[in-house]
Amino acid sequence: MWSQMVGTPLRQYYINANGIRTRILEAGEGEPLIFIHGTGGHLEAYARNISGLSENFRVIAYDMVGHGFSDKPDRPYTIDYLSDHLISVAKGLGLETFSLSGESLGGWVAAWTAAHHPEFVNKLILNTPGNITNKLEVMKQVKDSTVKAVMEATYENVRTRLEWLFHDKGFVTDELIAIRYKIYTQPEFKKAVHHIVCLQDWDIRKDFAWGPEWCGQIKSPTLLLWTDNDPTGTLEEAQLLKSWIPGSMLYVIGDAGHWPQWEKAGEFNDIHRTFIREGSY
Repeated sequence: MWSQMVGTPLRQYYINANGIRTRILEAGEGEPLIFIHGTGGHLEAYARNISGLSENFRVIAYDMVGHGFSDKPDRPYTIDYLSDHLISVAKGLGLETFSLSGESLGGWVAAWTAAHHPEFVNKLILNTPGNITNKLEVMKQVKDSTVKAVMEATYENVRTRLEWLFHDKGFVTDELIAIRYKIYTQPEFKKAVHHIVCLQDWDIRKDFAWGPEWCGQIKSPTLLLWTDNDPTGTLEEAQLLKSWIPGSMLYVIGDAGHWPQWEKAGEFNDIHRTFIREGSY
């Protein structure tokens, strides 16, 4: 994946985001575009996008609190806590406003942030935000597969967790597996993984569940970026979310699963470039 960024001036570093040591990768100049990965993920989820989009924007990817190589405090990683961490990251980087693109859990965090901190968010892209109708089977799949990949960490279990995200399993490379395996075998991850999947338990999830009440507060121009083979959400759910977010638009990427930023990187980059510049596609 790092070969995707050969020739691109990059900075990988850590900042203190309100007490959380947070890993950052950034490239480019101009309007800030922050990428937010999904459950159990890490900033390498955007390895195929940073180079291309850094030609137009200051692209910033980071490891959410509890994820990747960022700090892993011993507490549940609820949506409000993840959103507060995002705001602390932005402030730590000196950003007054920015655009957000979040995938899966990252989309949930991005939407929550746009609804509750609208003064910060210019454009909002929700990339396969996942299970907005709280399907129990999806919640169980996410929880069980993530916990197993950490508590019984082997290359094969990590591969299984990753392959679930893809329509074309060929995109799950040995390199991607090796990086996630290294992350999942950090000693502190065995405790952190239970905090990561806390949102798959209804007693916690219910306080942050997608719905028109808070989604209706989103004022930023919003693009729903869906796919035709997402294992977590249907196109009918995309239309439902579209009805909840005022003025939102829907774009569907074909022949892709839960990670269109990898499977259809060129199309993904193009739609981001157009939407952030023009507010449409």
